[in-house]
Amino acid sequence: MIPVQKNDEHVVEIVDLTHDGSGVARIDGYTVFIPGALPTEQVKVKITKTTKSYGFGRIIRQKTKSVDRVEPPCPVYNQCGGCQLQHLSYEAELKFKHNRVRDAFARLAGLEIPVHETIGMEDPWGYRNKAQVPVAFQSNKLMAGFYQKRSHRIIDMDYCLIQNKENDEAIQAVRKVLADLKVPAYDEKKNSGVIRHIMARHGYHTNELMIVLVTKVKQLRGVDKIVEGILKAVPNVTSIQHNINPDETNVILGKRNIVLHGPAVIRDQIAGLTYEISPHSFFQVNPLQTEKLYGKALEYAQLTGNEIVVDAYCGIGSISLSLAQQAKHVYGIEMVPQAIDDARRNAKANGIDNVSFEYGTAETVMPALVKGGIKPDVIVVDPPRKGCDEEFLRAAAEVAPQRIVYVSCNASTQARDAKLLAELGYKLMEVTPVDMFPHTTHVESVALFVRETNEA
Repeated sequence: MIPVQKNDEHVVEIVDLTHDGSGVARIDGYTVFIPGALPTEQVKVKITKTTKSYGFGRIIRQKTKSVDRVEPPCPVYNQCGGCQLQHLSYEAELKFKHNRVRDAFARLAGLEIPVHETIGMEDPWGYRNKAQVPVAFQSNKLMAGFYQKRSHRIIDMDYCLIQNKENDEAIQAVRKVLADLKVPAYDEKKNSGVIRHIMARHGYHTNELMIVLVTKVKQLRGVDKIVEGILKAVPNVTSIQHNINPDETNVILGKRNIVLHGPAVIRDQIAGLTYEISPHSFFQVNPLQTEKLYGKALEYAQLTGNEIVVDAYCGIGSISLSLAQQAKHVYGIEMVPQAIDDARRNAKANGIDNVSFEYGTAETVMPALVKGGIKPDVIVVDPPRKGCDEEFLRAAAEVAPQRIVYVSCNASTQARDAKLLAELGYKLMEVTPVDMFPHTTHVESVALFVRETNEA
């Protein structure tokens, strides 16, 4: 029998934080997760849900406060689900992320290795260069903002502290244009209406700005007046596009884009290289931290100019092109055809010719490269959250590069893969966490693996 019931009230001490930033308390050995609570704090909680193994509670009174607790500067922090750690000081947040990565490797891989301090930002605000916000008609007005926690109700907000101000200002200006022209918002319950989302993408280094109107309909009525209104309200806009998404889905963008004003892409830079960005392009949302992330990957790759490098999961080629500046040749592998097209275009735009991009899965393309006589000295991987395919890791170990550099957005799957790589003869030397998304629970990490030899 569990020691608590729903609606019980208890005074508890918070002993830890979960991966999603909730406080952890124990009542007679029973674990209770409490959003908004921090380690060392005593809080009075009301139990909101129980299972056989754990329960959830909400704070009804704060009895003591952690020295790391700060006042969240965002006025809608408690309603919005975009950030999870604004109530934690940034210094403590970086320690939390370091501990998450360290504990993942110890718990899931059984590896006690050097995990460096988290690389943070000097100013951890206004860093996101892409905003995509839903639009809805609520309280007799057109709203554009973020969803309330665990709901599809939009929070009325004029700005977001982690978005750059150019995107915030553009989205609010476009919202007003659409409202003034009485363009109907999409109603997901009825699957009717017009405007689903407003997207803004901003080039940090170029100051170029793209606005994308995502609609259910193929024909946007009054489109000339809409464009005219946007150009007047946002005179610095570079590109205006119409994206068509008629499906009943949570996916934001449809497959088709129509250029309404300016070019089909905007440009931005990472580490001095220029990239073209379309509405669909994957491009890191924090350009300053991306340079630090890629810089650490390059450091771990230890390139001298003579190495053959394979960049698995290469996306639009952003890591590949950085590697190519210090390698003999880089082979990028990606299973998304549009990303391969973007990567080839980016290589050409930057005048980099010692890089080749191959379409397909890493576990099938890389063995084919080896059969063709290509033997990589270094393999770099930057997989999605699910981590690397086991077949690929075994193929990578069989190729026997001297070093494997593993960039990850999920320390748990990175640690799982580290355990397999250790079994396959690769020693994990060190890991560096990088804070790509301040005030959220997400953390990226870069790990260096070196092939062990049997030499005496």
